[in-house]
Amino acid sequence: MNKSDFTKSLSVNGKDYTVYSLEKLQEAGIGNIERLPFSIRVLVENLLRNFDGKVVTEEHVKNIANWQKKYETPVEIPHHPARVLMQDFTGVPGVVDLAAMRDAAKELGIDPKKVNPLVPVDLVIDHSVQIDFFGTEDAYKKNLELEYKRNKERYQLLKWAQNAFDTLRIFPPGSGIIHQVNLEYIAQVVMEKDGVLFPDSLVGTDSHTTMINGLGVIGWGVGGIEAEAVMLGQPYYMKIPEVVGVKLTGELPEGATTTDLVLTITQKLREVGVVEKFVEYFGEGVKKLSLPDRATIANMSPEYGATMGFFPVDEETINFLKLTNRKEAAERAEKYTKENMLFYTGNETPEYSEVIEIDMSKVEPSLAGPARPQDRVALKDMKKTFVDLLNCNYNREIDDIKEITAFEDEAGKDLEVGECRIHKGKKVAKINLDGEEVVIGDGSVVIASITSCTNTSNPSVLIGAGILAKKAVEKGLDVKPYVKTSLAPGSRVVEGYLKKAGLLEYLEKLKFNIVGFGCTTCIGNSGPLHPEIEKAIKENDLVVSAVLSGNRNFEARIHPDVKANWLASPILVVAYAIAGRTDIDLTTEPLGKDKDGNPVYLKDIWPSQDEINNILNQVLTADIFEEKYKNILDGDEYWQALEAPTGEIFEWDPKSTYIRKAPYFDGFSVEVNPPKDIKGARVLELLGDSVTTDHISPAGKIPEDYPAGRYLIEHGVKPEEFNSYGSRRGNHEVMVRGTFANVRIKNKLVAPKEGGYTLKLPEKEEMFVYDAAVKYAEEGTPLIVLAGKEYGTGSSRDWAAKGTQLLGVKAVIVKSFERIHRSNLVGMGVLPLQFKEGEGWEELGLDGTETYEIFGIEDIAPGKELKVRATKENGEVVEFNVITRLDTVVDVEYFKNGGILPLVLRKIAKS
Repeated sequence: MNKSDFTKSLSVNGKDYTVYSLEKLQEAGIGNIERLPFSIRVLVENLLRNFDGKVVTEEHVKNIANWQKKYETPVEIPHHPARVLMQDFTGVPGVVDLAAMRDAAKELGIDPKKVNPLVPVDLVIDHSVQIDFFGTEDAYKKNLELEYKRNKERYQLLKWAQNAFDTLRIFPPGSGIIHQVNLEYIAQVVMEKDGVLFPDSLVGTDSHTTMINGLGVIGWGVGGIEAEAVMLGQPYYMKIPEVVGVKLTGELPEGATTTDLVLTITQKLREVGVVEKFVEYFGEGVKKLSLPDRATIANMSPEYGATMGFFPVDEETINFLKLTNRKEAAERAEKYTKENMLFYTGNETPEYSEVIEIDMSKVEPSLAGPARPQDRVALKDMKKTFVDLLNCNYNREIDDIKEITAFEDEAGKDLEVGECRIHKGKKVAKINLDGEEVVIGDGSVVIASITSCTNTSNPSVLIGAGILAKKAVEKGLDVKPYVKTSLAPGSRVVEGYLKKAGLLEYLEKLKFNIVGFGCTTCIGNSGPLHPEIEKAIKENDLVVSAVLSGNRNFEARIHPDVKANWLASPILVVAYAIAGRTDIDLTTEPLGKDKDGNPVYLKDIWPSQDEINNILNQVLTADIFEEKYKNILDGDEYWQALEAPTGEIFEWDPKSTYIRKAPYFDGFSVEVNPPKDIKGARVLELLGDSVTTDHISPAGKIPEDYPAGRYLIEHGVKPEEFNSYGSRRGNHEVMVRGTFANVRIKNKLVAPKEGGYTLKLPEKEEMFVYDAAVKYAEEGTPLIVLAGKEYGTGSSRDWAAKGTQLLGVKAVIVKSFERIHRSNLVGMGVLPLQFKEGEGWEELGLDGTETYEIFGIEDIAPGKELKVRATKENGEVVEFNVITRLDTVVDVEYFKNGGILPLVLRKIAKS
């Protein structure tokens, strides 16, 4: 196969380009492209263009061109994304690794400038802003100042990287949310390199990277190690996916929003089951959705479990590129996609693994909660749902409940539906809020946040929220004093069109002031509640609510004291802030009273679609996008005033507790020191089934008495300044101490005790995992991990693999692996091994106190069986075979080199 046989020339605006033609591939009989879903067609072009006979073989191209609806056994392909997208939490470790690689290059006498991402990387700083200040004109400025103070060391590294690397762009704090910047500015739909046109594609280190699927661009979230591999020119190995076609029919009825549609889709697709599958939208309903509507639906792909939620390129895509000041990209995308079988007219009939039909005309106003995005609740059922929640989940013996007389206040009203808290009334508490006496109780809304990428991508619902705010203010309504309100747009453009429409002032009158341009409430950056509110919640065991326009509402994610969290449109967020409670039926009960004491109902102030569209058409223009994005990379005065190192090598601060030089190149040599058989190994962790990367990886709060907390105290950090593991991902000393240190991990070596402990052998001394690993390293003892089924499920986290390697673990033997974590272990040079069918450590009579030897590593090959010998304390020997889960020749190459980073540096050195 000669790939040049499949090229053709395409002229755009007088310039000639080369195109890898899907039509020519079809004509050659290699595959019937017309029957393929559009998302698969993009993968076909990618493999054809990257075909080299080595990494991408003829078999790979034929396998994807002849896509099957179902695969009994997985078929892998090497996909080459065109670019990488990162946010600051997950991006900082990647920049640290690049900086450390430059240091190593310099020590080897190689020009450090040769260490550069081989594909373009965009890093948007959006995950570090927290809502400490709200409801005032200066809230944004104050939050930004605190953000810089807390994150100065991380930002200095990123500002250095902005100038040090040719192919890495840093978008400073306040630029907007990663996914909206990608949607409105970065993405080109069709890219050009060396005279070749090809479809845009990416991987991102944030699960909601899928938002870009609304623009006809394939992309999804991956772990940090996989992103680094792609960044350094390595392929992304993926299983050929099934593609579920979702046929959209009808159109949204008056009063229903895109948020209601996406919550309906999420509920439906979770019921059907689309995990690890592509979802592709088609049908006449698609043509009735605006681009931001599509982006909202695509954004929620992780919530309905799909790898992607894809909308093929059509006329709406092209129009959006023009609206967002990307005229040249629009012309290129239109001509290319129409010429290369990638433009969706609506007349195509691709085949799908299965088809699900959703009638948009049946969508009704909805929320989702109290803890999962797929648990949709119709607006009219909210009151009953909340009461049932209290009754079922918080029912106590009568003697345990203090009878509290309901105060004359909305928060203290007796409920009318069902039974609640035994005494048919809710628990309430009287508090003093800055001199004002108020009452909160079960169901009180304490957080109302227009937040996150999901809905702030959508001008129609934001303008709708502004109109509702205007009507509410004009009727004399206000938000309840105990509600923490916030507006955190995903884009600076939002501020522009809300101001232009004259609606921002009304949102501000209801205390929905802009608090930041970043990812806030949805990822738990909601900030503290008023101390009196937090105290009342804890002392009275109140079940209070948060209402947010985000995409995630898992338990304890939004705020540790808020048990009920509801996803809703921005319009409903404002409405619930006014009502002040979720135990209310907004379809029949008044929100409040007007200036004359008359009841005001939601229907009285609800914006019509015509009202929204009239304003939308006037204010959403290309000049706003041009203005807000023209100097986006320059940053504000804080970024420009930030002092940062310069030059090609980063100046590490030995006193920093946030950024430390990564140790992956310590003792590095250009020649490979091939791995040898493992002898005298001990078990660090003996684990059961379904151990997730949340168990393995450091996440959340840093406990004072754990090794990471002790390390920070030793380095002069006060416990109140610990910040989170996430914020310290650039310091391996903190992260390795937090690996296998989840307070809920169950290491059978110390059962029934839970937490970050193990048994140091042969002494059988119980100690922290990190402390034991240090002692084993001093003795020269290699370590292994034994576990059961589904090892490494959960969110893909790079530190689950990095921490494992840094603790000295050489091999992990389990019954089965989660795909991404297996890949990440290989990427860090850790050997993944699988017990044979029907075997496991329990079945073989092992208890983790044995000494282990693993034979056959020196001539390792994909899928090779290795022999393991476990010697018990009494001298008894158990021998068994395991299967090497190095699944490809590339996996073997990574493993032999000690991981992806050393492999890439060796390639640079030898070139």
